[in-house]
Amino acid sequence: MRATAKDRLTADDINGAWVIMPTPATDDASDWRATDTVDLDETARVVEALIASGVNGILSLGTFGEAATLTWEEKRDYIATVVETVRGRVPYFCGTTALNTREVVRQTRAALDIGADGTMLGVPMWCKMEVPTAVQFYKDVAEACPQAAIAVYANPEAFKFDFPRPFWAQVSQIPQVVTAKYLGIGMLDLDLTLAKNLRFLPHEDDYYAAARIDPERMTAFWSSGAMCGPATAIALRDAVLQAKTDGDWVRAKEISDAMRRADATLFPKGDFSEFSKYNIGLEKERMNTAGWLKAGPCRPPYHVIPAEYLEGARKSGRAWAELHQRYSK
Repeated sequence: MRATAKDRLTADDINGAWVIMPTPATDDASDWRATDTVDLDETARVVEALIASGVNGILSLGTFGEAATLTWEEKRDYIATVVETVRGRVPYFCGTTALNTREVVRQTRAALDIGADGTMLGVPMWCKMEVPTAVQFYKDVAEACPQAAIAVYANPEAFKFDFPRPFWAQVSQIPQVVTAKYLGIGMLDLDLTLAKNLRFLPHEDDYYAAARIDPERMTAFWSSGAMCGPATAIALRDAVLQAKTDGDWVRAKEISDAMRRADATLFPKGDFSEFSKYNIGLEKERMNTAGWLKAGPCRPPYHVIPAEYLEGARKSGRAWAELHQRYSK
């Protein structure tokens, strides 16, 4: 059960399938002259459909949420639309990453005033950070916004920071930091030991394996594939939960393997760092092809993408659409 509106979310509130939304764009959004590029009607429709499908939480305004290419006015209207549609039925974290602490604080306070439950927050990425600087950044935001639950947005490619073991050991001591969007599980066992107060959110492709490592603490995951239709993410969530009860992990592994196969062509040359150069465009192309939502075009300057990479994203989108149909049954 989630916290009440008067309480800050805690790690115990982080369970199940947490989906990451794009910011639906109007048809002219790739033109730098365009203003008011957020499709608010599609935003509301998608949020309502996600909640109806049974998702446990919503994250937004990350990388393919185009937080870096939206104006503040667009972000504000988007956050307000999500909050108005959610109506407290699931937790909602919106991204407030910016290039400096003061701007992060301003945006986070505004998002909380609108009604968001917390922030999905990466470190400022102008200068490459060391651990003391990164930890102090989160401490300062927590002090400035004590009512905000914070999800660390741990993407080394995006933020030029490796989120090493000492970082997790220190940042987990900040009460407002309750969870983390987490990439890769190679060091998960150690990170769980160092950060006892955090609920890590692995990628959906890694959730099955992460739950086998620590069934008690690995209770949630983040999903971008859900934007191609949420049925597969919901099926994985339920299969893992059942496996924790009866010890039969076969179905959970089958769903996880199917997800990995559907994701295979999304990554150009099988390289995550190459994917990260075109993350926004490839993710939106995958979603648009799947057809469950209208993500729309990319906002500049990230709308220039190699054609052969886009074809891989389309193939992934078609595969995810097939999975959504399968697991909807």
